[in-house]
Amino acid sequence: MARRRGRGRAPEEFSLSFLDVICCGFGAIILLLMITKTAEPQIIEASTVNLEGTLVELQQQVFEIRGETNILNRDLNAKQEQLSEYEERIAILRGQMASVKSRYDSLQVETSSNSAISGQLAVAKQALTEEMKRLLGTQYQSKNQLIGGIPVDSEYIIFVIDTSGSMYSNAWDRVLEEVQATLSIYPKVKGIQVMNDMGRYMFPSYRGRWIPDTPGRRDVIIKNLRNWNVFSNSSPVEGIETAIRAFAAPDKKISIYVFGDEFTGKSISQVIDTVDRINRVDANGDRLVRIHAVGFPVLFDPRASNQTTGVRFAALMRELTYRNGGTFVGLNDFR
Repeated sequence: MARRRGRGRAPEEFSLSFLDVICCGFGAIILLLMITKTAEPQIIEASTVNLEGTLVELQQQVFEIRGETNILNRDLNAKQEQLSEYEERIAILRGQMASVKSRYDSLQVETSSNSAISGQLAVAKQALTEEMKRLLGTQYQSKNQLIGGIPVDSEYIIFVIDTSGSMYSNAWDRVLEEVQATLSIYPKVKGIQVMNDMGRYMFPSYRGRWIPDTPGRRDVIIKNLRNWNVFSNSSPVEGIETAIRAFAAPDKKISIYVFGDEFTGKSISQVIDTVDRINRVDANGDRLVRIHAVGFPVLFDPRASNQTTGVRFAALMRELTYRNGGTFVGLNDFR
């Protein structure tokens, strides 16, 4: 009986120890859960603070980058404007270089050919004079208002002058002489105007208005013309059209004098048609504005390829002056 009691007591001790172990395990798990939940809000709060700081820093960097971008854009615009100015100056210098080369090439022409041409002109002039005397008589006197074949009956005169590099660098002294000579055959007119071949006025304060003709104003025109080197595209079309549109009037006798050496436009016929349209015919069948022209042989060169724009200028001016009651004079020397 005693052995049976001992065998029955052993399982009770084993069960109690097992329960103790289980209880301790659950207690440890509960303690761990409590520790974890207590620490979690602290970790989340710290992470939130760090992210806000990073966001502020990134926003600051964005603002700095935007500021630098604006500065770089301004610098880029300034550089582009400066580049445009340089390109325009390069174009002008190229034109001047081409005119210098043309002048150099023209100096290579043999003087003998010029002498021969001058001799032929002298003979032709003498023959023409003798023929006129034979046909008209020695007592004949001209009844019209022509000087050198140019009608000078106008009361208003407009100069349209090519201010390109080729003209300014080579023929400018001759241009001054021709302007003074033209003014001299008009002792007194009612108004004068001066613009370049692109329609730019020498005196902007007189835009669209006539400059009163006085000896003092004539002197000022010549003085300003000496250093009047404004941009030009070597085409008289814009100046002629501007002059006609601004000043043509049925009650005024107006003459335009075109001084130039080349025509760089695309179409001669288009220019002629445009001038025919805007320079209307008056009641007497005459054009509102006479157009005269003086050609300067700046671009003369024995090689035909270098004469294209000069020949086109002569062709255009011959037709324009013929259609508009004027005269074209081609100079044989620009010096």
